[in-house]
Amino acid sequence: MTTAKTVHRTLASLRLPRPIPALISLAKAIVQSMTGNATFPTPEPPLATLTQAITDLETAESAATARTHGAVAARNDKRTALVAELEQLRAYVQKLADENMDNAPAIIQSAGMNVRKVASRAKRVFAAKNGAVSGQVELVTEAAARRAAYDWEYSTDGGKTWQLMPSTLQAKTVINGLQPATTVSFRYRAVTKSGEMDWSQPISILVK
Repeated sequence: MTTAKTVHRTLASLRLPRPIPALISLAKAIVQSMTGNATFPTPEPPLATLTQAITDLETAESAATARTHGAVAARNDKRTALVAELEQLRAYVQKLADENMDNAPAIIQSAGMNVRKVASRAKRVFAAKNGAVSGQVELVTEAAARRAAYDWEYSTDGGKTWQLMPSTLQAKTVINGLQPATTVSFRYRAVTKSGEMDWSQPISILVK
């Protein structure tokens, strides 16, 4: 029987402040956290590139504070450039976190970034179980839409050929007359007002 589980993906978040001095401080803290950190062997962009972007923004901010002609527009451009570098670095950290989900929070925090968790469904529910009588299998899946129909198929040869069963308007069905002590595969597809969805991944069960 196959069912869905909830996977908690840990996301790296920057929470970039709007004030320039605070943004610069955050960027410096991230560089400091990642410098010499074995968790991040090849930062993208390189930390030297990020450091240069920080320096460029500091210089532009000083000119803007001094009310140098055209300095505000130049400062805003440097801020945009630094934010782009930080977002690229966040994506790099996220990639490493996704590759090691058990340690994702620690990986993100060690980069000087914030942690945010979101829950996402790993897969759509699709389950099969033996029914009350021999040769009977009950199938159930998740409702695809408020109004939908469901096509069902089963295979007795490992998915080489499929036998179409009657469609239903509910996300469940009962298949009778299967050969006991054999392994049977099942799949389904939902049909909504948008059209037919792809067939699901097959699941198998030993029929009793």
